[in-house]
Amino acid sequence: MLSLDLGGGAELRPLEPWQAEEFLAAIDSAREYLRPLITLPNRVNNLEDARNVLQRYAEMQASDTGRIYGIYFEGTLRGAVMFRRFDPVGGACEIGVWLTPEAQGRGVMTAAVRKMIDWAIGVRGIDRVEWLATTDNERSIAVAKRVGMTYEGIKRSDYMLNGVRRDSAVYSLTVDDYLSGRSAGSR
Repeated sequence: MLSLDLGGGAELRPLEPWQAEEFLAAIDSAREYLRPLITLPNRVNNLEDARNVLQRYAEMQASDTGRIYGIYFEGTLRGAVMFRRFDPVGGACEIGVWLTPEAQGRGVMTAAVRKMIDWAIGVRGIDRVEWLATTDNERSIAVAKRVGMTYEGIKRSDYMLNGVRRDSAVYSLTVDDYLSGRSAGSR
């Protein structure tokens, strides 16, 4: 299977619809932890939902508008990093992430996001990488800062999460940041 080493026994692998069962199992294992932070646990409640999400990403990859990759520890799916939006013509993308609690605190998410940034900017020529996180999602915001993203502000009442309108903190990294070495992920 194709994979990228993230260090610390972790690897990044493509996620595809045939992996819906393990995708659902990973979400189930962290559902209550993830529910206050992201919408995914509310959208993936059964195998059909999991397959539909992965199929949507497969279609996005085929149309060059998004991608999803699993984060594995010792062969077990523990999270994902994805291009929620990918626009090579417009030169912008948005990265989204999630990770189960037992996989946190090892630097694996930072390593995965750096690989995504390196590919988006270095290979695909993306000019702007965006990151949105619920304003109280401290772990997500910490990753954005560790990879050198700049805080841009708040998108007020950005989306619905668990029946409540939530604000998003907006971070970004531009190609100029990356090339100047300001990004912690730049080469």
